[in-house]
Amino acid sequence: MNTTLSEADIRQTIEQVKHPAIDHSLVDLGIVKDVAIAGQKVTLTFAFPFPNIPIKDMLIDSVRLPLQNLGAEVEVETTVMDQGELQKFLAMEQDGWKGGV
Repeated sequence: MNTTLSEADIRQTIEQVKHPAIDHSLVDLGIVKDVAIAGQKVTLTFAFPFPNIPIKDMLIDSVRLPLQNLGAEVEVETTVMDQGELQKFLAMEQDGWKGGV
C-alpha cells in the first residue's frame, strides 16, 4: 500500500487497541505513551508498568500489526513507567480488570 497515512487514521487505529485483561485501551492505560508520525513511519513509545512483563511482545504486536496493515513502517521504543504513570495504571487496572491472559 502506497497511500499517505493520515495522523487521524493512525491515532484512531492505535486508540482502538484494548489491553487483553483490562477493559481499557493501551493509550488510556498509558502503555502507548508517545506516537510520532513522519510520512509512512510511525514511532511508538511503550511504557510498561515494570521491566520484563510476560505479555510485552503481545501488547506491542497488538498495535504494530494493525498499523502495518495500514501501510505504516513501525518502529518501537520501550521504557518503564515513572511512579505517577504507574499509579494511574494500577488504578485503571483495578477498575477495569477482567482477567485472562
